[in-house]
Amino acid sequence: MFIDTHCHLNDEKFGDLDDVISRMRDEGVHLAVCAGYDLPSSYRAAELAETYEEVYFTAGVHPDAEKSVSKQSLKELSALCAHKKCLAVGEIGLDYHYLPFDKEGQKRAFAAQIELAAQANLPFCVHARDCAGELLPFLREREELLKNGFVMHCYSGSAETARELVKLGAYLSFAGPLTFKNARSLPEVAASAPSERLLTETDSPYLSPHPYRGERNEPARVRLVAEELARIRGEDDAALALAIDGNARRIFPKYKGAK
Repeated sequence: MFIDTHCHLNDEKFGDLDDVISRMRDEGVHLAVCAGYDLPSSYRAAELAETYEEVYFTAGVHPDAEKSVSKQSLKELSALCAHKKCLAVGEIGLDYHYLPFDKEGQKRAFAAQIELAAQANLPFCVHARDCAGELLPFLREREELLKNGFVMHCYSGSAETARELVKLGAYLSFAGPLTFKNARSLPEVAASAPSERLLTETDSPYLSPHPYRGERNEPARVRLVAEELARIRGEDDAALALAIDGNARRIFPKYKGAK
């Protein structure tokens, strides 16, 4: 029993989706959340959720595409949020990695989509890169909008920041980098994070875990992330996987768990 709370089956690299889903099932992965990163990818994610029983989706605009956030796009995202298999608004957030970027534009888009999530009574999924000094203050200023919680997708920050995010309602999602030899602070975060706030993901087709680093990733490999998380925490694989499934059902109320 494993779950992938963030993947991009809507990516063009997945031309063999039936095989990808089959391998996922063979590995005991019974949930793959296909994340939107703009309007077209969010529509595609919804289409995949309607095609495959184990696939759910999120709808949102990534900070790199912040210029596409408008009254019309927010209206369309709102309609997608009403879909029975839309679990969250996302992925949304801040990314100050690649130049050029518009900090104020990203913040406006992020804020608008946090408000959308609150209106839709859904959590949201956060993409955060090279913005550690600004993310916490940004979220604290909007604490009244965080009532449905949020997910830190592919968490890579410090243990101290993780503790502050958890206080605001965050769930911490771990991906392939947890298995890398140069994981740095990630094992410390994974060991100390509250068990009731842990999630696993692949971010596929990116971030394939060891020993597949550099290859196209896919949801079947979330098992390797979950097993590494259990090893770091000194917990039983099956028990931790069951706990993570419970966490997913709590943060994503539309997901009812495995049958």
